[in-house]
Amino acid sequence: MIRYANASVTMLFALVGSTTFLGCEEASSKKAPPTPTVVVASPVPEEMADQEEFTGRTDAVSKVNIRARVSGYLVKVTFSDGDFVKKDALLDEIDPRPFQAILDQALALVERLQAEKRLLEIQVARYRKLASTGAASQQDYDEYLAKQAENVGALKAAQAQVVQARLNLGFTRITAPIDGKISRTLLTVGNLVNADSTDLTTVMSIDPMYAYFDVEEPTLLRLQKLIRTGVIKSRDVKHVPVRMGLADDEHREFPLQGTLDFVNNTVDPQTGTILLRGSFANPYSYPDRLPLLTPGLFVRVRLRVGPPRKVLLVTERAIGTDQGQKYVCVVEPDGKVAYRRVRVGQPCHGLQAVEGELKATDKVIVSGLQRVRPGVEVKTEQVEMKTLAEKQRS
Repeated sequence: MIRYANASVTMLFALVGSTTFLGCEEASSKKAPPTPTVVVASPVPEEMADQEEFTGRTDAVSKVNIRARVSGYLVKVTFSDGDFVKKDALLDEIDPRPFQAILDQALALVERLQAEKRLLEIQVARYRKLASTGAASQQDYDEYLAKQAENVGALKAAQAQVVQARLNLGFTRITAPIDGKISRTLLTVGNLVNADSTDLTTVMSIDPMYAYFDVEEPTLLRLQKLIRTGVIKSRDVKHVPVRMGLADDEHREFPLQGTLDFVNNTVDPQTGTILLRGSFANPYSYPDRLPLLTPGLFVRVRLRVGPPRKVLLVTERAIGTDQGQKYVCVVEPDGKVAYRRVRVGQPCHGLQAVEGELKATDKVIVSGLQRVRPGVEVKTEQVEMKTLAEKQRS
């Protein structure tokens, strides 16, 4: 009995020893997780001012509905739909023959009255002498004086008819009143044109181009304060610089530079906004260089409403959100991740302006942000922040 008990104890110790050995072997096979690698970049210092963005539409400085000033049949259309035209270029022509006939008739009347005038001048001079010697009566002399005065009035009326006839003849040639782009023709050759009522086409000016947008009342007051304090060097709000971007300006760079040239005279009490207008150069040279802007385009307008100050630019991928609070993560000199709260400003050069706890010497994590948390030790790969902006734009 004792021998069997000793054997059982021996087997038990053997089993315990083997289990302990296997546990140690398994524990030694578990390695510590590898240190994560993140990509970091230093913020880009930049000087920026508070700016506000608005949406609006472009509009032509001048828009002219082309109508005839005389009635007649259309005999010529010289433009193609959508052409760029110069001021005084011929667009349409109305049959000039009836107006030429009226002009010829008026000229003939003037010529006849001028002949009568010369004859009456001779007769008045003759009867003046005869009346002074008693060879003719004073009544005869007075009658010729009256005929002479009547001739003067008739001649002036006939000369006015010549002027009117020449104008009407000139109005048969319908020319472009401004430089710009023409719409389609609304009336083809052979149709009757009624004076001052028949639309023939439309011409819109191209250079410069307006952009209309609405600004909230507080923003306008801030802008006026900057002008009064001299932060914006301008005589008044109508000469403040303004930038504009089109619908394809995905990175909000607002490449077009213009100036305000109109502020409405009242704030809309229903919306609390006031209408502003910017003027932008829109050069073109058809067909070598087409204009960039067209009336009716959707645009975004950026208006400066604060003094310049220093900010830091980071890529948008580096910015996280925690319960509505924006932040970035940086790698400290000891290789550990730290948390920095920031306030997000305006986009600039493909990067995002931020202010807050961030410093220009910090190494901001721009890739791998989801794999780290504050206090974790990481390895870093350094890149340039501007390079990230170029890649994002491309």
